[in-house]
Amino acid sequence: MAEEFFVPKLGQTVEEVIMVGWLVEDGAKVSQGEAVMEVETDKAVFPVEANAKGYIHLGPYKAGDTIPVLTVVATIGKQDDKFEVKGPAPAIEEAESAPAASVTAEPTPVAEAKSESADKVFVSPRAKKLAAETSVDVSKVTPTGYEGIRVTERDVRDYLAQQPKVTPVAQRMAADVGVNLREVAGSGPGGRIVKQDVARAAQPVAPVAQPLPVADVVERIPLKGVRAIIAERMGTSVHTTARVTLVMEVDATKFVATRERIKAKVSKDWGFAPGYNDLLAKVVAVALRQFPYMNARLAPDAIELMGHVNIGMAVDTERGLLVPVVKDADKKNLRQFGEDFRRMVDGARSGRSLPDDLSGGTFTITNLGMYDIDAFTPVINLPEAAILGVGRIAPKAVPHGDQIVIRQMWTLSLVFDHRLVDGAPAARFLQMIKSLIEDPSMLMMYM
Repeated sequence: MAEEFFVPKLGQTVEEVIMVGWLVEDGAKVSQGEAVMEVETDKAVFPVEANAKGYIHLGPYKAGDTIPVLTVVATIGKQDDKFEVKGPAPAIEEAESAPAASVTAEPTPVAEAKSESADKVFVSPRAKKLAAETSVDVSKVTPTGYEGIRVTERDVRDYLAQQPKVTPVAQRMAADVGVNLREVAGSGPGGRIVKQDVARAAQPVAPVAQPLPVADVVERIPLKGVRAIIAERMGTSVHTTARVTLVMEVDATKFVATRERIKAKVSKDWGFAPGYNDLLAKVVAVALRQFPYMNARLAPDAIELMGHVNIGMAVDTERGLLVPVVKDADKKNLRQFGEDFRRMVDGARSGRSLPDDLSGGTFTITNLGMYDIDAFTPVINLPEAAILGVGRIAPKAVPHGDQIVIRQMWTLSLVFDHRLVDGAPAARFLQMIKSLIEDPSMLMMYM
């Protein structure tokens, strides 16, 4: 009997992949463990290996298709077999005894939770968590995952997006006068519908005098893959966090000189020149250990302080913004940090990152100084509590003692979630970063 070959789970957060292409022809003879297709997640491109030996019969999937995980995309069997799906791919917890399609980067097994309120509908772990946090009854959510029987996190978010924000008074008023709240624009805080909005909606609407002009669209770029993930996560961050930005100018003159000395001393031996990002990450790692409330995340019912300092470093790639995460950054010396960071950057830019390389961060640094940006307000990388935006180092005339001198000045922007941290504690954290940059001899104690 032919073996079904399906898209495997590629980590806890991956619910669908984009097919890059087949690596074999339809009807080709394959060996178990041979790479037969490539798929792209929001993090990287992965080869997927055959889970059996025999002749592979490809399903109706082509490059660019978005495919939910656990979808059967081919069968492997006899030469005269044909592609045929006998049923949905098994949930992970039901497939332990059956051979599963494998991938070069080991997937993280995650159990599918069956909804108690819907017959034969599965709920992904992330969808179940989000539904619990937002009090959504998943039985009312339309599933779009695997052949319409699996509720994904995106399904829950779509359901939430369709629900208008409305005050209790306005809701009762709308029910009394027969106003459809989905057609009402809210004027209250955060776009919430208030009773005045309902009252206006109950009035006859004058016709529009002229139609809106047609937009001159020259190109449509599909919102999928990494770009779709960025759009979803950044939008969620902006709409769910209470963001506050602290901007501080730092005298980086000694920091620049220290970096030049280290670079001249170790570059040949290490095989790379330590950069400002490496040194700054070490500064931030030290500060996070001193102020653990910045190394935190928000759970539904608590603020969780994290036991590891895992620093994400935003990297610009052809596929979009990716954030490699250097684990235990506070325990690594400068060379170890630099080696790990460069390996991950190479993987991110070549599309070969491992899932673990891009997950588990507790704090993120994003640097636009190389583009002559002085200061900016980055978006918090959820579920982290804060992110540090880094501008360029530029010579400026500033007071220094009793004189006006040229110093190398650096602007840092700390964006934090006020739900977790207040302004004064966040300012003390940024102040320590400033102190370590302005007096790098203090940092040497932690190198």
